[in-house]
Amino acid sequence: MTLLAFGINHNTASLDIRERVSFAPEQMHDALNLACGQIGVEEVAILSTCNRTEVYAQLRAGKGQVQAHQVLQAWVEAYHRLDQDALEDCHYWHEGAAAVSHMMKVASGLDSLVLGEPQILGQMKSAYTVACDAGTVGRFLHNAFHQVFAIAKRVRTETAIGENPVSVAYAAVSLAQQIFSDLKKDTALLVGAGETIELVAQHLARQGVGRLIVANRTLERAYQLAEKFSAEAILLSDIPEHLHRADIVITSTASQLPLLGKGAVESALRKRRHKPMFMVDIAVPRDIEPEVGELDDVYLYSVDDLREVIDENRRSRVEAATKAEEIVAEGVQQYTGELRALDSVATIKAYRQKAEDLRDQELAKALKLLEGGADPRQVMNQLARGLTNKLLHSPTAQLKRAGAQGDSQLIDLTQQLFDLSEADIEQHDL
Repeated sequence: MTLLAFGINHNTASLDIRERVSFAPEQMHDALNLACGQIGVEEVAILSTCNRTEVYAQLRAGKGQVQAHQVLQAWVEAYHRLDQDALEDCHYWHEGAAAVSHMMKVASGLDSLVLGEPQILGQMKSAYTVACDAGTVGRFLHNAFHQVFAIAKRVRTETAIGENPVSVAYAAVSLAQQIFSDLKKDTALLVGAGETIELVAQHLARQGVGRLIVANRTLERAYQLAEKFSAEAILLSDIPEHLHRADIVITSTASQLPLLGKGAVESALRKRRHKPMFMVDIAVPRDIEPEVGELDDVYLYSVDDLREVIDENRRSRVEAATKAEEIVAEGVQQYTGELRALDSVATIKAYRQKAEDLRDQELAKALKLLEGGADPRQVMNQLARGLTNKLLHSPTAQLKRAGAQGDSQLIDLTQQLFDLSEADIEQHDL
């Protein structure tokens, strides 16, 4: 069994590509089961965030990794109705120990747009839970994910990579501060009510923003978040009525279609008498039509535009990242050791089962002879001789073949396996 990780991220693919291959939450169960059926893998999980889409698959024995990653690429392209080879120049893949190392780095925030950002671990745990619910996680992915989570926890507790939390949400608010010198006079409209928007609300509240409005698909969830920050709650459908009030608009929803178009923003700007609006679209797929950025009085930023703000914070975390890389390396070593142990357990069980089958066969013969009145002493001798011969037949044949082919390594391993000393061998040396 071999673990394979296939994906694209903010370093390899543009926002346009990333939003086209993202998996919406309501698609996940269907996608996971289709992957198992169509790709022919034993186990599979999918991680889909604004910055990456990754597929983790446990391959069936005998399936070539190069072929498998090509099959995964073709499946993702077909599922999202992309042209063949659309991901050819922007994907990456890892197998075996390299795959679990990649997963550990992702979960620890070492591969994130914001180095060390904490949200990705929760997103990976969610991906694992969804795959478990869909029935596409078995023993191997289960073990891999739990090793990944354990290492990510160590990175958080043993390094400073999570100190002074920096995230896309933090970067968005930092950029807003650069444009608006005094947030106390401004109104911010937050579209969505998930974890990212909650982080945005926290950062804005700390900076003393004048007023917060939370818009969400369900009013109940909007109220829950609004209550925490003394904010106003509205429905997504009410945004056109309130958009003109917003100096800052930050969006992060799971909508598959844009929520704000050029026409709606133009109308809001007229009501504002063309007072500028600062807009950050963190969502993938995008919540705000790119054409909105063409308007003179709008400063529109996508998640990719936040890199400059984020890179400043990345430099301060490099030292902690070095220590985190060492922890990941230890985790990979532990994972591969446990995987080898699992392989040996399977071999032991198979050998024991084979020995027990041979025992049962010889025992059945012996019982039949005894029932026929044969001499018990002779039957016992025949049972012992027959069982010994059958247990030794295959190893003996393999050792003879190894000797004929000059395979001294197998002979040395056999001596070690059966605890044969030099004296034992010399005693029978012809």
